[in-house]
Amino acid sequence: MTRGLLVDSHCHLDFPDFADEEASIVQRALDAGVQHCLTICTHVTKFAQVRAVAQRYQHIFCTVGIHPHNVEDEPETSAQTLIEMTHDPKVIGIGETGLDFFYDHSPREQQETSFREHIAASRITGLPIVIHSRDAEDKTIEILRDEMGKGPFPGVMHCFSSHARLADAALDLGLYISFSGIVTFKKADDLRKVVTSTPLERILVETDAPYLAPVPKRGQRNEPSFVTHTAAKVAELKGMRLEDIASITTDNFFTLFSKAKAG
Repeated sequence: MTRGLLVDSHCHLDFPDFADEEASIVQRALDAGVQHCLTICTHVTKFAQVRAVAQRYQHIFCTVGIHPHNVEDEPETSAQTLIEMTHDPKVIGIGETGLDFFYDHSPREQQETSFREHIAASRITGLPIVIHSRDAEDKTIEILRDEMGKGPFPGVMHCFSSHARLADAALDLGLYISFSGIVTFKKADDLRKVVTSTPLERILVETDAPYLAPVPKRGQRNEPSFVTHTAAKVAELKGMRLEDIASITTDNFFTLFSKAKAG
C-alpha cells in the first residue's frame, strides 16, 4: 500500500449526479491522490448498477444494502439475500443501513428490522457494516449493543455528525468513526471535538459525494477528490501532517475492509 495516499471510504458514484462525467471524476480523484473509493449501495434493486461502477475500475469497491430512507419502497430483504450478494469480489461491505428519524421516509419499525438483518449479514460474513444514524442516537445505541451481544461484527459509523455519546458507544463496541466534509463547516464545533477525542486508529474519512462538499468547495456538488479537504481538517485538529493522516486513515480502511486488501 502506497503511503501518503487517501481513500474515500463512502461515496455514491452510481448516482445520476455523476452519470455524464464518471470517468473524469474518477480521474480527478486519482490525480488528487485518492487511491481507492468505496461506492455505497442504497437500494438492493439498484445493486447491479452500483457493482457495475466498481467493476469498471480496479481501485473502486462497493457495498450492498438498503438505506433507511428506502426500506419501505424496497423489497423485504433478509440477511441471507444480502449474504448471497456479497459473494461478488467487488463487494467489501454491507450497507448503507441504520436509522433516520429526522426524515422518517420509512416507518421506524421497518428501519429497525432492516438494520438488524444487515447486522446479521455482517456478523455471518465478517464484512463491515456501514451505519447511518440521524436523530436516532438512543435507538442506534440500543440496537448496536443488543446485536453485539449476539456476536461481534465489524463496522463504521459513516458521515458522523452526532454527539460524543454515540461516538463513545460505537468506539466501545469496536466500531470505526468516519468523518465527512461536515467537520469543515463553520457551526460544527461539537463535531470537531469528537474528532479530537477519537483514537487515530479508528478514524476514516469520506465525502458522502455528491452531498456535503467540504469548505472551500461547499455549495458545489461533492466528489471523491474533495476528501483531501476533510483529511486536511482532521490533520489540523489532530495537530498532524496531512500525509500522516492520509497514511493512517488508509491503513484503517484496509484493516476494516480487509476483503479489499485481499483482492
